[in-house]
Amino acid sequence: IDHLQTETDSSLSFQDKISIVAFFGSQLDSIKGNTFNLDKKILEKYYDFDDFQFVIVLPENAQNQTRQYVEEFKKISESEKWHFAYGAPAEVAAIFSSFQTPYQLDEHSYSPYVFIIDKDGSLRGRTDDEDAKDGKLYGYDSRSVAELNNKMNDDVKVILAEYRLALKKYNEEKQKLTK
Repeated sequence: IDHLQTETDSSLSFQDKISIVAFFGSQLDSIKGNTFNLDKKILEKYYDFDDFQFVIVLPENAQNQTRQYVEEFKKISESEKWHFAYGAPAEVAAIFSSFQTPYQLDEHSYSPYVFIIDKDGSLRGRTDDEDAKDGKLYGYDSRSVAELNNKMNDDVKVILAEYRLALKKYNEEKQKLTK
């Protein structure tokens, strides 16, 4: 996503970050509840992690709307932690398609599903979800407080635990080498 335009003219990347990625489209007024759910049930818990980011991928025609949207959420959220990336609708669709999920974007480049991308740039989720037909859950419905609070929050915790364990092992190995 480093080729997309941002609010700060800096580039964004999924590499070396745990990213929550949303495709909120160009009709932002209609999805305020989704954003509130996501912010309160997921983002608020992880804002203090340096390697955690919230990326909203939007079509270019949503830029002006986004500024208003963020101003409204500043009252209830740490919206400065949100990162916006803008592209042509075809670019937004290509990024969404690269996740290879069964979900679709609508005509406004919107999907209610949000995704977890790990530090290696890989899509994360579940392969044993009891509610999914084939057991695979790779997008979390931002309209559902229960799904965000239970499934997505648990999956983010698992990823953070994996990285902590990997760091611990790395530090132990490093210590052995210096003895």
